[in-house]
Amino acid sequence: MNRAPALRVQPGVRRTLPALVLALICAASASAAGEPPAATDCVGRAVTALQHRYESVRDLAASFEQTTRSVALGGPGASEASRGRVVFAKPGRMRWTYESPEPSLVVSDGKQLWIYDPAHREVQRLGVTDAYLSGAAVHFLLGQGQILRDFSVKALRCEAAVVELELVPRAPASYEKLRVVTDPRSGELLETTVVDLIGNATTVALRDAQTNRDPDPGLFRFEAPEGVRVIDLDAAAGGR
Repeated sequence: MNRAPALRVQPGVRRTLPALVLALICAASASAAGEPPAATDCVGRAVTALQHRYESVRDLAASFEQTTRSVALGGPGASEASRGRVVFAKPGRMRWTYESPEPSLVVSDGKQLWIYDPAHREVQRLGVTDAYLSGAAVHFLLGQGQILRDFSVKALRCEAAVVELELVPRAPASYEKLRVVTDPRSGELLETTVVDLIGNATTVALRDAQTNRDPDPGLFRFEAPEGVRVIDLDAAAGGR
């Protein structure tokens, strides 16, 4: 079995991409969410506001904090934290620059995804397809997500300014569920967590988000530096 250094540095990258995407498309921004939603029930208000925010954001840049609690890291409660900067643009383009605890880079142009580990001089490359992301995550990456269509939603906590929702994908997926904490009045996302199929949970929070700034398309392209080993994960999977 090949060891994947970049995934070791950031162990939640593959399994948490749905949560990262959801965080981006629903994240708080300087722009207002518009008119208050017409729905009166707790879930309806929160989902309507989230959907409105998602549809209004075409690109986003922010600082992020990612915390992974993994059963593989020494039992329940073991955790790893990472921080950095992210840029996202519909459809499906993103650039995650991890700054700590070790530098790494995750870049996608919507068709290919690269995971670069400069310390080990390795790049892992794979296609962003249904084989990699299943269910609702694909729709969000393509800019076609509909929360109530793609998820079964229930409220775990319902207050005037804070609602915690549990989202279970209706279609088969590579993760079990998502939890989001949001302000139902504005659609502002306060926190998002993905729980994978074996119980690992990763929480992502964004800070100082700026939206609709038309980032340079070159940010979402990647060329491996000279001398860096490139591992094609699609080819490796096909050979198993």
